[in-house]
Parts: sequence; structure tokens; C-alpha cells
Amino acid sequence: MKTRSIAIPVCILIVLAAAGWPASRVASAEDRETDPLVLQKLERWQDWKFGLMMHWGPYSQWGVVESWTLCSEDEPWCRRTMDNYVEYKKAYEALPRTFNPAKFDPAAWAAAAKAAGMRYVVFTTKHHDGFSMYDTKQSDYRITSPDVPFHAGPKADITKAIFDAFRKEGLGTGAYFSKPDWHHPDFWAPQWATPDRNVNYSIERYPARWQRFRDFTYRQIEELVGGYGPLDILWLDGGWVRPRPEIEVAPGHFVKNAKNMDIDMPRIAAMARRLQPGLLIVDRTVTGLYENYRTPEQEIPDRPLPYPWETCMTMGDQWSYKPGDNYKTTRRLVHLLVDVVSKGGNFLLNVGPSPEGELPLEALDRLRGIGDWMKVNAEAIYGTRPVAPYKEGRVCFTSLPDGTVYAVYLAGEGESAPPPKLALAALAPEKGSAVRMLGVREPVRWERAGDGVLLTLPRRAVEKPPGRDAWVFKLKTSRPHRGAS
Repeated sequence: MKTRSIAIPVCILIVLAAAGWPASRVASAEDRETDPLVLQKLERWQDWKFGLMMHWGPYSQWGVVESWTLCSEDEPWCRRTMDNYVEYKKAYEALPRTFNPAKFDPAAWAAAAKAAGMRYVVFTTKHHDGFSMYDTKQSDYRITSPDVPFHAGPKADITKAIFDAFRKEGLGTGAYFSKPDWHHPDFWAPQWATPDRNVNYSIERYPARWQRFRDFTYRQIEELVGGYGPLDILWLDGGWVRPRPEIEVAPGHFVKNAKNMDIDMPRIAAMARRLQPGLLIVDRTVTGLYENYRTPEQEIPDRPLPYPWETCMTMGDQWSYKPGDNYKTTRRLVHLLVDVVSKGGNFLLNVGPSPEGELPLEALDRLRGIGDWMKVNAEAIYGTRPVAPYKEGRVCFTSLPDGTVYAVYLAGEGESAPPPKLALAALAPEKGSAVRMLGVREPVRWERAGDGVLLTLPRRAVEKPPGRDAWVFKLKTSRPHRGAS
């Protein structure tokens, strides 16, 4: 992750969309996807709403930020525990030789994700450090290498084991893959220093070297999409590896990219969709034909966006495993999920497994808590689309194609039950229709109040509410509401 210092900042795209900058300026007509199989899968993906992301690799043994401590940029996530970079890199690259996650149980991971209400997984098959968590034939720097203790086990091909387990639970699968590879000699050439995240040589001067790296990347992705069963998403990170040396981020305002690192996405996409028809491709932060949906990182936009999108966010403070990490509360996570969905996005929640191969106990506790809430309220999440006014005070709105609207009241600080009465100014139920509170048998009494409605909750719903983090009211509105385009 950590794409912001060279790639187009996601926040700029959000501001442009929120300011009414035409979507055609963000993605021109020729950049719009037309493949009916891709569009069909994109629509289905938008119905899933909630997914699990996992950053995992040998770096988890140190509890450091994934890959980035190898990078010499002056950023907080690049700081190292050793002053000598050469010695640090040697020690880091030797981590696979002690990586032996004997407690790795992908079936338990998949069961926990499903119980939480998640519908898909995105797993880091290779991060920027170049270590492959799958059985690539293109490099010895992989989980199945003979010098990795875990290589002889029945689940040695970790990516295969994860995808198989999640498919068995009925979840979709996504392969995170880093376009940059800091271990490969044709990306970070050993002849020269590595001052930043970019290729450390002139591509114009050494085109054959860059072509070797493009071919290597192509073959590694071909292995993933051709040898690991049905795949829904190819999630490509490292947005600074892109063909355009200058990117227009606002009318007349250009950001210069350090290198023209064209990885040949047309060739990769054609191969990937030949092997996996309808595959969603997310060439994140690059924009254009090969970014089927956008991925705001660690943030939620203020309003719906004019294109499919997914907030990717950590459950703790760090993407990869960190001992004693600061995990968000279950309430906070439920509220984030509702906020994202009410604005038309998907919520991809990241957990970093431990070096032993377990999901941290704190993460499992949060997943169970979210799952308890979803058991009662999932119908307000799956398959919904945004509906104006999207949010009113502590209430978020979602809708179904048949005109059903869900009003989700987010519990306030110290609040463990919904208020006895709830006023909504922006909408009202159809005349003669019923209002229900999910998880409560008794109907909710309602009366018109101007253009809105005043809801009076059953006493039991206040005294013994269904859950404690957010409560959902289901109604049919008396006038149409337009969702985001």
C-alpha cells in the first residue's frame, strides 16, 4: 500500500468528483469498460459490499510495515530499526528462511470472514518486496522455495490454500499483486543505488532490461490467473508503475511522474481475461480502462462518487501484523461499513495475520461482533445502492431497486439503545405502509411531520434492542429518491 507520494492522490479524485468535475475528465469515454462480462461481474461485486483483505508475508515476523522499510524515501512507514541499510536489507531478505507459519488454517480464516458477513477476499500474493506467497516458477524468492521451512507442508502454496478455502465458503476471490518488485534485478538493478520506490535506472537507456521485467511480470500474473482456479479480481498495487510521465489531476494541473514505467497493461489484461473471462482488473490509482473500480485508501469520501469504488482500510493501525496493534472497536467498524455502503461503495477491511499463521484474537473478536450485527441487519447492506440524502444527522440511508429504503441509526457516544422517537426530515413512508425495525416483531408507529416522518419505537425495542451499535428501520418512501450515478 502507501501509494500517495507519487501516484495521483485519491483525495484529489474525491475532491474533483465532489466538486462536480465531470466524470469524463476523470475517466474519458474511451476509458470506459464495455466488456459485458466485466460489467456483469462489476455489478455483482457492487452487491457484495464487504470484503476481507490480508497483508501477510515473512515481514510479519518483525511486525514491521510490509516492504516499505526497504525503501529509502523519507516517510514514516519507511523507517528502519537498523542504521546500516545494507545489513538491514540482507536481514530482511533472509526472513523467508525463518518463516514457518505452522498454525496457518485458511479454513478457519474463511469461516471467520463468512461469519462476519464478508463476501470476498483480497490476498497479497506478492508485495513490493518481491516475495511471492504462491508457487511461482519465475523466481526462487517464493513461499515454496526449498530454503523456506514451510515449503514442505500440505498448505505450502499459501495463495492456493486461501483461495480454495474461501471459495469453499462461497466467497469471491481477489489476488493483490504488486507491479513494482524491489527484489528483481531488472527493477532495482544491483549496479546502482535505490534512492526511492522507482526503477533505479534509465528505461530509455536500457530498454531491454525493462522489457525483461515486463515479461517477468506478465508471466507471474499469468501463473496467478491461469493456475489458481476461478478468480474475480486482479488487484494491482504500485500505481507509480504507469505509462504516463505526466498525469492531469485537475484541469490544466499536471503532476510529473518520476519515470515512464509502462508495464504494458493491454497485454496483461488481454491475457488475464482470456484465462478468466469477466475478470475485474484494478490498476489502482492509474485511472483508465484497467481500473474497473477506484480504491480510496484509509478514507471514506464525503458523498457518493460517480464510479464504482471500494474503501480499503486497516482494522488496526498497520496493514501487516503488528504486536499490540490498536484495533478499531466493533462499533466503529460497523459505522464505517454503513457509511461506506450508504455512499455506494464497498468496504474492504484489512487484517494482518500473525507470523504463526493466525488471525489475531482482537481481530477475531471484531469480526464476530460485526457478524452479530449483520445477522440482524444484512438486508440493509447487501445489494443496496445509495439514495439521497445519503445521511441525515446520525442516520444513513440505503435502498433497493423496488423502492425499499433502509434508515440506519448509528449509536452515539455512550448510547446502548435507540431513542424512543426518531424524526427524519428528508423522507416519509408511503401512505398506509408499515415501518419495521429489523430484529423487532412489533411495527414502528409513524406519523407525517412536514415532508418527513416521526417514528415511535415499540417499548421493547428501546428496552431490549437488537444489538447495540446501530439500528435499522425499513420503509417504502412516498416519493422517489435518486441514487448516485
